[in-house]
Amino acid sequence: MSRCILVTGGAGYVGSIVVRELLARGYRVRAVDALLHGSVPSLLESWGDRRFEFVRGDVRDPATRAEAVAGVNGIVHLAAIVGDPACARQPELAREINVDATVALLEDAEEAGVERLVFASTCSNYGRMPADALADEACELRPVSLYAETKVAAEQHVLAGGNGLARTCLRFATVYGTSPRMRFDLTVNEFTRDLALKQELVVFGEQFWRPYVHVRDAAAAVITALEAPASTVRGEVYNVGATTENYRKLDLVDILRERFPDAKVQFVRRDEDPRDYRVSFEKVASRLDFRPARSVQQGIDEVLALVRSGLVDDPYATSYRN
Repeated sequence: MSRCILVTGGAGYVGSIVVRELLARGYRVRAVDALLHGSVPSLLESWGDRRFEFVRGDVRDPATRAEAVAGVNGIVHLAAIVGDPACARQPELAREINVDATVALLEDAEEAGVERLVFASTCSNYGRMPADALADEACELRPVSLYAETKVAAEQHVLAGGNGLARTCLRFATVYGTSPRMRFDLTVNEFTRDLALKQELVVFGEQFWRPYVHVRDAAAAVITALEAPASTVRGEVYNVGATTENYRKLDLVDILRERFPDAKVQFVRRDEDPRDYRVSFEKVASRLDFRPARSVQQGIDEVLALVRSGLVDDPYATSYRN
Protein backbone atom coordinates (compact mmCIF):
# COMPACT_ATOMS: atom_id res chain seq x y z
CA MET A 1 0.00 0.00 0.00
CA SER A 2 1.26 3.49 -0.84
CA ARG A 3 2.46 5.80 1.91
CA CYS A 4 -0.08 8.20 3.40
CA ILE A 5 0.69 11.87 3.98
CA LEU A 6 -1.38 14.24 6.09
CA VAL A 7 -1.52 17.84 4.85
CA THR A 8 -2.89 20.30 7.40
CA GLY A 9 -4.19 23.44 5.70
CA GLY A 10 -4.62 21.28 2.63
CA ALA A 11 -7.24 23.52 1.01
CA GLY A 12 -4.98 26.58 1.18
CA TYR A 13 -2.80 28.53 -1.22
CA VAL A 14 0.21 26.21 -0.87
CA GLY A 15 -1.60 23.20 0.54
CA SER A 16 -3.91 22.61 -2.42
CA ILE A 17 -0.87 22.32 -4.70
CA VAL A 18 0.98 20.06 -2.26
CA VAL A 19 -2.06 17.75 -2.18
CA ARG A 20 -2.25 17.60 -5.96
CA GLU A 21 1.48 16.92 -6.37
CA LEU A 22 1.54 14.21 -3.72
CA LEU A 23 -1.34 12.41 -5.43
CA ALA A 24 0.47 12.70 -8.76
CA ARG A 25 3.48 10.99 -7.16
CA GLY A 26 1.40 8.04 -5.98
CA TYR A 27 0.86 8.91 -2.32
CA ARG A 28 -2.38 8.57 -0.41
CA VAL A 29 -3.28 11.99 0.96
CA ARG A 30 -5.44 13.13 3.85
CA ALA A 31 -6.12 16.86 3.88
CA VAL A 32 -7.38 18.65 6.97
CA ASP A 33 -8.66 22.20 6.80
CA ALA A 34 -11.07 24.32 8.84
CA LEU A 35 -11.97 26.37 5.75
CA LEU A 36 -11.71 29.61 7.72
CA HIS A 37 -12.02 31.58 4.50
CA GLY A 38 -15.12 29.74 3.36
CA SER A 39 -15.73 26.72 1.19
CA VAL A 40 -13.36 26.87 -1.75
CA PRO A 41 -13.06 24.72 -4.88
CA SER A 42 -9.32 24.19 -4.48
CA LEU A 43 -9.61 20.46 -3.69
CA LEU A 44 -12.43 19.52 -6.05
CA GLU A 45 -9.97 18.18 -8.60
CA SER A 46 -8.49 15.86 -5.98
CA TRP A 47 -11.89 14.68 -4.75
CA GLY A 48 -12.29 12.19 -7.57
CA ASP A 49 -9.06 10.38 -6.64
CA ARG A 50 -9.72 7.34 -4.45
CA ARG A 51 -6.43 7.95 -2.65
CA PHE A 52 -7.64 11.33 -1.38
CA GLU A 53 -9.48 11.97 1.87
CA PHE A 54 -10.71 15.28 3.29
CA VAL A 55 -11.39 16.04 6.93
CA ARG A 56 -13.03 19.36 7.70
CA GLY A 57 -11.81 20.33 11.12
CA ASP A 58 -9.71 22.60 13.29
CA VAL A 59 -6.20 21.50 14.26
CA ARG A 60 -6.86 22.90 17.74
CA ASP A 61 -9.47 20.18 18.26
CA PRO A 62 -8.06 16.94 19.81
CA ALA A 63 -10.62 14.75 18.03
CA THR A 64 -9.74 16.28 14.66
CA ARG A 65 -6.03 15.74 15.28
CA ALA A 66 -6.56 12.14 16.38
CA GLU A 67 -8.50 11.37 13.21
CA ALA A 68 -5.95 13.22 11.11
CA VAL A 69 -2.77 11.47 12.32
CA ALA A 70 -4.16 7.93 12.45
CA GLY A 71 -2.26 5.69 10.05
CA VAL A 72 -0.21 8.37 8.31
CA ASN A 73 3.50 8.06 7.51
CA GLY A 74 4.28 11.76 7.21
CA ILE A 75 2.81 15.17 7.96
CA VAL A 76 3.03 18.46 6.09
CA HIS A 77 1.97 21.07 8.62
CA LEU A 78 0.74 24.15 6.75
CA ALA A 79 -2.32 25.06 8.84
CA ALA A 80 -1.79 28.55 10.27
CA ILE A 81 -3.03 32.10 10.45
CA VAL A 82 -0.73 33.42 7.76
CA GLY A 83 0.65 36.92 7.36
CA ASP A 84 1.07 40.02 9.47
CA PRO A 85 -2.39 41.60 8.89
CA ALA A 86 -4.33 38.40 9.63
CA CYS A 87 -2.36 37.73 12.83
CA ALA A 88 -2.68 41.34 13.98
CA ARG A 89 -6.48 41.18 13.56
CA GLN A 90 -6.84 38.02 15.66
CA PRO A 91 -3.74 37.72 17.86
CA GLU A 92 -5.10 35.11 20.27
CA LEU A 93 -6.34 32.93 17.43
CA ALA A 94 -2.93 33.28 15.76
CA ARG A 95 -1.12 32.06 18.88
CA GLU A 96 -3.58 29.20 19.41
CA ILE A 97 -3.30 27.88 15.86
CA ASN A 98 0.28 28.77 14.96
CA VAL A 99 1.91 27.72 18.25
CA ASP A 100 -0.39 25.77 20.60
CA ALA A 101 -1.90 23.56 17.90
CA THR A 102 1.55 22.87 16.47
CA VAL A 103 2.79 21.66 19.86
CA ALA A 104 -0.28 19.43 20.24
CA LEU A 105 0.14 18.04 16.71
CA LEU A 106 3.77 17.17 17.42
CA GLU A 107 2.76 15.26 20.53
CA ASP A 108 -0.01 13.42 18.69
CA ALA A 109 2.33 12.57 15.81
CA GLU A 110 4.95 11.14 18.16
CA GLU A 111 2.33 9.03 19.95
CA ALA A 112 0.93 7.75 16.64
CA GLY A 113 4.36 6.72 15.37
CA VAL A 114 4.46 9.11 12.43
CA GLU A 115 7.87 8.98 10.73
CA ARG A 116 8.44 12.59 9.70
CA LEU A 117 6.97 16.08 9.77
CA VAL A 118 7.65 19.08 7.53
CA PHE A 119 6.74 22.39 9.16
CA ALA A 120 6.02 25.51 7.10
CA SER A 121 7.82 28.53 8.53
CA THR A 122 8.86 31.86 7.03
CA CYS A 123 11.88 33.97 6.15
CA SER A 124 10.08 36.80 7.97
CA ASN A 125 11.73 35.31 11.06
CA TYR A 126 14.92 37.17 10.09
CA GLY A 127 13.24 40.53 10.66
CA ARG A 128 15.84 43.11 9.77
CA MET A 129 19.33 42.30 8.54
CA PRO A 130 22.35 44.61 8.24
CA ALA A 131 22.81 46.24 4.85
CA ASP A 132 24.44 43.94 2.26
CA ALA A 133 24.07 40.88 4.55
CA LEU A 134 22.47 37.63 3.44
CA ALA A 135 20.54 35.74 6.11
CA ASP A 136 21.28 32.03 6.30
CA GLU A 137 19.80 29.39 8.55
CA ALA A 138 22.38 30.03 11.30
CA CYS A 139 21.55 33.75 11.61
CA GLU A 140 19.94 35.17 14.72
CA LEU A 141 16.17 35.37 14.38
CA ARG A 142 14.71 38.83 14.92
CA PRO A 143 10.93 38.61 14.51
CA VAL A 144 9.25 42.01 14.35
CA SER A 145 5.64 40.93 13.77
CA LEU A 146 3.27 38.66 15.64
CA TYR A 147 3.17 36.32 12.64
CA ALA A 148 6.94 35.85 12.73
CA GLU A 149 6.94 35.61 16.52
CA THR A 150 4.49 32.70 16.36
CA LYS A 151 6.55 30.96 13.69
CA VAL A 152 9.78 31.36 15.68
CA ALA A 153 8.06 29.95 18.78
CA ALA A 154 6.64 27.02 16.82
CA GLU A 155 10.03 26.30 15.22
CA GLN A 156 11.58 25.99 18.68
CA HIS A 157 9.09 23.27 19.56
CA VAL A 158 9.49 21.50 16.22
CA LEU A 159 13.28 21.38 16.53
CA ALA A 160 13.22 20.27 20.17
CA GLY A 161 12.09 16.74 19.27
CA GLY A 162 13.89 13.50 19.95
CA ASN A 163 14.83 10.60 17.65
CA GLY A 164 11.33 9.38 16.82
CA LEU A 165 9.57 11.84 14.52
CA ALA A 166 12.02 13.34 11.99
CA ARG A 167 11.18 17.06 12.05
CA THR A 168 12.14 19.67 9.45
CA CYS A 169 11.45 23.42 9.24
CA LEU A 170 11.13 25.11 5.85
CA ARG A 171 11.41 28.91 5.94
CA PHE A 172 9.60 30.03 2.82
CA ALA A 173 10.39 33.23 0.98
CA THR A 174 7.38 35.45 0.21
CA VAL A 175 5.16 33.34 -2.03
CA TYR A 176 3.50 34.40 -5.29
CA GLY A 177 1.90 32.90 -8.39
CA THR A 178 -1.38 31.19 -9.25
CA SER A 179 -2.96 28.44 -7.18
CA PRO A 180 -6.30 26.59 -7.05
CA ARG A 181 -6.92 28.61 -3.86
CA MET A 182 -5.89 31.89 -5.43
CA ARG A 183 -4.69 34.84 -3.35
CA PHE A 184 -4.33 38.41 -4.60
CA ASP A 185 -3.19 39.83 -1.26
CA LEU A 186 0.45 38.80 -1.76
CA THR A 187 2.88 41.45 -2.99
CA VAL A 188 3.68 40.18 -6.50
CA ASN A 189 0.10 39.08 -7.16
CA GLU A 190 -1.37 42.29 -5.75
CA PHE A 191 0.92 44.62 -7.70
CA THR A 192 0.25 42.70 -10.93
CA ARG A 193 -3.52 42.70 -10.41
CA ASP A 194 -3.69 46.43 -9.71
CA LEU A 195 -1.66 47.47 -12.74
CA ALA A 196 -3.41 44.96 -15.02
CA LEU A 197 -6.72 46.57 -14.03
CA LYS A 198 -5.29 50.07 -14.57
CA GLN A 199 -5.41 51.04 -10.91
CA GLU A 200 -2.94 53.40 -9.33
CA LEU A 201 -0.43 51.35 -7.37
CA VAL A 202 0.53 52.72 -3.95
CA VAL A 203 3.80 51.20 -2.73
CA PHE A 204 4.84 51.49 0.90
CA GLY A 205 8.50 51.06 1.86
CA GLU A 206 9.81 50.53 -1.65
CA GLN A 207 13.42 50.36 -0.44
CA PHE A 208 13.06 47.25 1.75
CA TRP A 209 14.30 43.85 0.59
CA ARG A 210 12.42 40.53 0.55
CA PRO A 211 13.06 37.15 -1.09
CA TYR A 212 10.32 35.62 -3.28
CA VAL A 213 9.38 32.08 -4.35
CA HIS A 214 6.66 30.72 -6.63
CA VAL A 215 3.88 28.79 -4.89
CA ARG A 216 4.53 25.68 -6.99
CA ASP A 217 8.21 25.81 -6.12
CA ALA A 218 7.26 26.09 -2.43
CA ALA A 219 5.15 22.94 -2.85
CA ALA A 220 8.00 21.19 -4.63
CA ALA A 221 10.33 22.00 -1.73
CA VAL A 222 7.88 20.37 0.67
CA ILE A 223 7.92 17.15 -1.33
CA THR A 224 11.71 17.29 -1.64
CA ALA A 225 11.98 17.48 2.16
CA LEU A 226 9.50 14.62 2.59
CA GLU A 227 11.43 12.36 0.24
CA ALA A 228 14.98 13.25 1.34
CA PRO A 229 16.91 10.83 3.56
CA ALA A 230 15.85 11.35 7.16
CA SER A 231 19.48 11.99 8.14
CA THR A 232 19.54 15.00 5.79
CA VAL A 233 16.42 16.68 7.14
CA ARG A 234 16.06 15.54 10.75
CA GLY A 235 16.28 18.59 13.03
CA GLU A 236 17.21 20.83 10.13
CA VAL A 237 16.04 24.24 8.92
CA TYR A 238 16.08 25.12 5.23
CA ASN A 239 15.38 28.48 3.63
CA VAL A 240 13.24 27.91 0.51
CA GLY A 241 13.83 30.14 -2.48
CA ALA A 242 16.71 31.30 -4.67
CA THR A 243 19.39 33.83 -3.76
CA THR A 244 18.90 35.57 -7.12
CA GLU A 245 15.23 36.16 -6.25
CA ASN A 246 15.78 38.81 -3.56
CA TYR A 247 14.07 42.05 -4.60
CA ARG A 248 13.07 45.43 -3.27
CA LYS A 249 9.51 46.50 -3.96
CA LEU A 250 11.08 49.15 -6.20
CA ASP A 251 12.63 46.33 -8.26
CA LEU A 252 9.23 44.66 -8.63
CA VAL A 253 7.76 47.92 -9.89
CA ASP A 254 10.57 48.23 -12.45
CA ILE A 255 9.79 44.75 -13.74
CA LEU A 256 6.10 45.58 -13.94
CA ARG A 257 6.75 48.84 -15.76
CA GLU A 258 8.30 46.84 -18.58
CA ARG A 259 4.82 45.43 -19.09
CA PHE A 260 2.88 48.58 -18.13
CA PRO A 261 4.86 51.61 -19.38
CA ASP A 262 2.02 53.98 -18.47
CA ALA A 263 1.53 52.59 -14.97
CA LYS A 264 0.60 55.07 -12.25
CA VAL A 265 2.71 54.35 -9.20
CA GLN A 266 2.93 56.32 -5.98
CA PHE A 267 5.77 55.58 -3.59
CA VAL A 268 5.24 56.21 0.11
CA ARG A 269 8.61 55.93 1.79
CA ARG A 270 8.51 54.33 5.21
CA ASP A 271 11.56 54.16 7.40
CA GLU A 272 9.81 52.70 10.42
CA ASP A 273 9.13 49.25 8.91
CA PRO A 274 11.84 47.12 10.50
CA ARG A 275 11.46 44.18 8.09
CA ASP A 276 14.33 44.39 5.65
CA TYR A 277 16.17 41.22 4.77
CA ARG A 278 17.90 39.41 1.94
CA VAL A 279 18.27 35.67 2.26
CA SER A 280 20.76 33.01 1.18
CA PHE A 281 19.36 29.76 -0.20
CA GLU A 282 22.68 27.97 -0.60
CA LYS A 283 21.91 25.29 1.98
CA VAL A 284 18.74 23.98 0.32
CA ALA A 285 20.54 23.97 -3.04
CA SER A 286 23.63 22.15 -1.80
CA ARG A 287 22.09 19.76 0.75
CA LEU A 288 18.74 18.95 -0.91
CA ASP A 289 19.67 19.81 -4.51
CA PHE A 290 16.60 22.04 -4.62
CA ARG A 291 16.45 25.05 -6.92
CA PRO A 292 13.23 26.89 -7.82
CA ALA A 293 12.16 26.45 -11.42
CA ARG A 294 10.36 29.80 -11.74
CA SER A 295 11.23 33.48 -11.46
CA VAL A 296 9.32 36.56 -10.33
CA GLN A 297 9.15 37.67 -13.95
CA GLN A 298 7.43 34.43 -14.93
CA GLY A 299 5.09 34.72 -11.97
CA ILE A 300 4.07 38.23 -12.96
CA ASP A 301 3.25 37.07 -16.49
CA GLU A 302 1.28 34.11 -15.11
CA VAL A 303 -0.85 36.30 -12.81
CA LEU A 304 -1.27 38.91 -15.54
CA ALA A 305 -2.61 36.27 -17.91
CA LEU A 306 -5.06 35.05 -15.26
CA VAL A 307 -6.42 38.55 -14.59
CA ARG A 308 -6.83 39.22 -18.32
CA SER A 309 -8.43 35.83 -19.03
CA GLY A 310 -11.77 36.62 -17.40
CA LEU A 311 -11.62 33.38 -15.42
CA VAL A 312 -11.67 35.43 -12.21
CA ASP A 313 -14.73 37.68 -12.12
CA ASP A 314 -13.55 39.96 -9.34
CA PRO A 315 -9.88 39.74 -8.29
CA TYR A 316 -10.71 42.09 -5.39
CA ALA A 317 -13.25 39.69 -3.85
CA THR A 318 -12.63 38.76 -0.22
CA SER A 319 -12.37 35.08 -1.22
CA TYR A 320 -9.01 35.88 -2.80
CA ARG A 321 -7.38 37.22 0.33
CA ASN A 322 -6.57 36.12 3.85
